[in-house]
Amino acid sequence: MRLHRRLRRRGESRGQSGEAASRSEIDLPGQQQALIDAIKDAIKGTDKRLVVVLFNGRPLTLTNVAASSPAILEAWFPGIEAGNAVADVLFGKVNPGGKLPVSFPRALGQIPIYYNHEPTGRPCDTGSKYNSRYRDLAACDALYPFGFGLSYTKFSVTNLQLSRQNVSRNGHVTASVDVTNTGDRKGDDVVQLYIHDPVASISQPVRRLRGFQRVTLGQGEKTTVSFNLDKSDFGFYDNRGRFVVEPGRIDVYAGDSSTADLTQSFTVGG
Repeated sequence: MRLHRRLRRRGESRGQSGEAASRSEIDLPGQQQALIDAIKDAIKGTDKRLVVVLFNGRPLTLTNVAASSPAILEAWFPGIEAGNAVADVLFGKVNPGGKLPVSFPRALGQIPIYYNHEPTGRPCDTGSKYNSRYRDLAACDALYPFGFGLSYTKFSVTNLQLSRQNVSRNGHVTASVDVTNTGDRKGDDVVQLYIHDPVASISQPVRRLRGFQRVTLGQGEKTTVSFNLDKSDFGFYDNRGRFVVEPGRIDVYAGDSSTADLTQSFTVGG
């Protein structure tokens, strides 16, 4: 208790985020990091477990937090039932299944960082000096990417299949994946489908979220999830504000975050 009183400072309050509430640094404010580090040292060698619960209204730089804590629970600003909800998750009464609606950077200098950025002529390669990367970071991506989230069980997303390899401009294609609960308890996963148009008259984002679906599966249970893609998904608006569907290859990605690497492709006809 004395340790808590000595190091405690108010975490990010609701007044520190939202309209007219920009911050020049997005680490934990005050002495929150010092408190986490002190608790980590105090329980070293014991059977005590450390979990950091975040109450915040924006993505934070959590590299130091992640290094000190084996688990992080993102609660955002959950309202008057926050205590009950957080307790249910921490004590295992509820198996969390949330996914991040934003990307959390490794460092402040990565901002703006978002999953659907446009491609560069020299994609990130941490081993190449003249590629798009940060010289002082060992990775190019976010610490926690858009769509990421863990639970008390594990899932695998496999067997991405497309109903056809070629589609007309007004046609559609169905993408399906198998989702399996490979862990030891019932839980939720959010399956996500992304696309990328690698060659277009206007540069397209590296990924565009085109569908997501929450599934609840018991231990060892498996299900198939399907998504329908049509011109509203693989078309885009040109510089004159006209909606166009151009011929060419469309890459499809499936998984449970924006970094999903399960991929297939289809071709839109002329």
